[in-house]
Amino acid sequence: MLEEVVDLFRPLECGVVVDATYGGGGHAAALLDGLGEGICVLGIDRDPEAIERAPGRSRLDLAVGNFGEIDEILRMREISEVAGVLFDLGVSGHQLDTARRGFSYRREGPLDMRMGPDAADSAEEVVNRTPAPQLARIIRNLGEERFAHRVARAIAAARPITDTEHLAAVVKKAIPAATRRSGGHPARRTFQAVRMAVNDELAALSSGLDRGIRVLRPGGRCVAIAYHSLEDRLVKHRFRRGEGRSSEPVLPVAPPVELVVLTPRPMRPDPEEVARNPRARSARLRAAEKAA
Repeated sequence: MLEEVVDLFRPLECGVVVDATYGGGGHAAALLDGLGEGICVLGIDRDPEAIERAPGRSRLDLAVGNFGEIDEILRMREISEVAGVLFDLGVSGHQLDTARRGFSYRREGPLDMRMGPDAADSAEEVVNRTPAPQLARIIRNLGEERFAHRVARAIAAARPITDTEHLAAVVKKAIPAATRRSGGHPARRTFQAVRMAVNDELAALSSGLDRGIRVLRPGGRCVAIAYHSLEDRLVKHRFRRGEGRSSEPVLPVAPPVELVVLTPRPMRPDPEEVARNPRARSARLRAAEKAA
């Protein structure tokens, strides 16, 4: 959704736009090419490999770090406020396609799944050391897998599991045959859950949204692209809270309006983009502007 992202940031005439998930650098390059000379981009990624692969170019600065600590990364660069923040969530294409990173259930590799060196445990430790009841909660809550208890029991019975191919086979066997025939690869939800647990992704997103919105200048914009309902729901609720609309109990004094939501409904990729890049199929883009 490069064009949609650039269009949302186009009103910005100067300042720093943070690409909080630099990855392959596609969004950063589109922003630098599509916006005026007054815009600089700071690209952040947890994965040192992403930063090492990045080509040098003018108006682009790069940093290894967790976007959950976006304000600390900016403080180290003596940046007090920014014009925009972009979150393109989830795992990068490079990570998925690199078997040794262990993210893909379609490629044989070690059970790693760490997006960066800041992750405390690898997927192998989560899969082999987590008690089955706790593992079931992880798979159910983060993967939204309705057969989470069956999958967790199967994993516990098959331990030790040391590679992605073995884990995918165990999960596939645990899913009822009728379900395996539809809905994509049967291990998809479990791999998502384990990856999110390894990288503590929802906590990082919650912190990153709060801190990123805090450092936006008035009129600055926050754009987030989510790929599953957990991320999208978190972004939606944070934006609604910034608008003063929340499901929390009403306080004696209404909180000040912090944001103006620019996307009443999430934007979706068009069919042509999905045809070019099937991984974009589930993308949901939301945007908000910092209130004056």
